Amino acid sequence: MIITALAFGLLVGGLLGLVGGGGSILAVPALVYGVGMPLSAAIPSSLVVVGASSTMAVLPRLRRDVDWKLALIIGVVGGATAFAGTAVNALLDEQLLLIVFAAIMVLAGVRMLLPVGSGAGRDITEDGTVLWRRRLPKAVATGVVVGFLTGLLGVGGGFLIVPALALILGLPMTTAVGTSLVIVVINSVGGLVSHLGNLEVDWALTGSFAGAAMVAAYIAGRIGRSLPEQVLKRGFAGLVFVVAVYVVIRVFLDI
Repeated sequence: MIITALAFGLLVGGLLGLVGGGGSILAVPALVYGVGMPLSAAIPSSLVVVGASSTMAVLPRLRRDVDWKLALIIGVVGGATAFAGTAVNALLDEQLLLIVFAAIMVLAGVRMLLPVGSGAGRDITEDGTVLWRRRLPKAVATGVVVGFLTGLLGVGGGFLIVPALALILGLPMTTAVGTSLVIVVINSVGGLVSHLGNLEVDWALTGSFAGAAMVAAYIAGRIGRSLPEQVLKRGFAGLVFVVAVYVVIRVFLDI
């Protein structure tokens, strides 16, 4: 199991480092079906993995590719709403949660295939001034949605944050990726704290998974800035579609 955890950790960390998200939605099914954890343990374990690997992935981008104000707003709001997601998680059936998870993976793949504009949008004037009265409500709404999903499904939210930052908030793609990684770290910490009252973690497997993911995330974070954006996104979309189909098949076989 340790070898399997290391292999999946490399995959998850590599995705996070390359595109600023996506590794998190693969972490839960990898822990459940690849490593053999129950969903109740896989969700908090995925938050450990995603938080640690995102920290490593953002290091090469800290100086130039992070909008710290947006990261803090979305991250703090998301960290708070993660508690609501955790409360709902306790009320729902495990099979239903996995179906919801698969549906979100399909949404993630579709979003990755859609063209992402790099224009500043209506929140930024021609001289580069940010219109915070327009941007702030969008940032708060993004934080609410992403934070809730973090608590509900153990999803760090990068696959939703990157399109939101680029399309809704008008960040350039490189800044959207770096900012997303910081938000994922904050949300992962908030989601993990919300699970502390009922924490089930196999630390040997989680540590192996997280360690491999951290190494891969740091290396991929350095490489990702030089690779064609569309190649990365199309590859990621195809991968999450395959995993979503696999999750649905496993759910219906277990019914």
